[in-house]
Amino acid sequence: MRLSLVWSKEFLSSRIILWALFISNLLGTIYGYIWYGAQLEYTWVNNPRWLIPFVPDSPTASLFFTLALLFLMFPKPLSRFHKFRTLIEALAVVTSVKYGIWAVAIIFAGAYQGEVLVWQDWMLVASHLAMAVEALLFVRLFKFGTIMLLAAGGWTFLNDAIDYSFGVYPWLPASLWDDITAVMLFTVALTGFSIAVGWLSMRGAQRR
Repeated sequence: MRLSLVWSKEFLSSRIILWALFISNLLGTIYGYIWYGAQLEYTWVNNPRWLIPFVPDSPTASLFFTLALLFLMFPKPLSRFHKFRTLIEALAVVTSVKYGIWAVAIIFAGAYQGEVLVWQDWMLVASHLAMAVEALLFVRLFKFGTIMLLAAGGWTFLNDAIDYSFGVYPWLPASLWDDITAVMLFTVALTGFSIAVGWLSMRGAQRR
């Protein structure tokens, strides 16, 4: 199999690939929410409950991508939800790129400062890199435009603001507890980067 075939539209849009990615992303999303269980419980008990949706960042990004795959799998039955579809696709790209890179960077930043990496860390590195890669691969099949991309970016910036204003950002390795400001600045910058990457990928796909 030629390598170019792997990222061709024909390969990515094939039913077997869509179903395989849908199932794997759905299972990963469920696992991600379970992973956040302790933080969700802590937030529920100790913070205003409206903050709950802003806690599980990576699983929600994975959920957006899972829903985007659903629209690709059943375009005609779901055609009435076109605007919702394009928003979900834009959210899938921005948040998957952002949190895919963020998680890997935080894991290795913690390791650099003395955290011992265990097998779960390597599993998270692989799964989060896959999040970013698959989102960018599928841009050519998505239908969102600049307006929805900006809306997705606005939501992601809002999520950053709430995370670091109310302290509901993802729990960090202990070695990074004294680097919250640096983590916050990196997180916000990464949101801007993810929007830019999403826009460049969208424009590149439109020219093809």
